[in-house]
Amino acid sequence: MRRTPLFSGIIYIILGILFTLMAIQNTQREQTWGMFTYFLIIIATMDIGTGLRLVGFHFKLKNSQPKK
Repeated sequence: MRRTPLFSGIIYIILGILFTLMAIQNTQREQTWGMFTYFLIIIATMDIGTGLRLVGFHFKLKNSQPKK
C-alpha cells in the first residue's frame, strides 16, 4: 500500500489529538501539570504541526499536477 501525504497527515493529526486527550486526563488525575504532561503536549504539538504540513503538501502537490 502506497502512503500519500494526505493519509499520513491525517494519521499524525489523530495521534496529536490522542496525545492531547492523554495530557488532559493526566492533568485531571494528578491535579497538577507534571513533566509527563508537558512531554505529551510537546509531542501532540509536533504531531499536529506535521500533520497539517503534510495535508497542505498534499493539496499543493495535487494543484501543481497538470490537468488531464
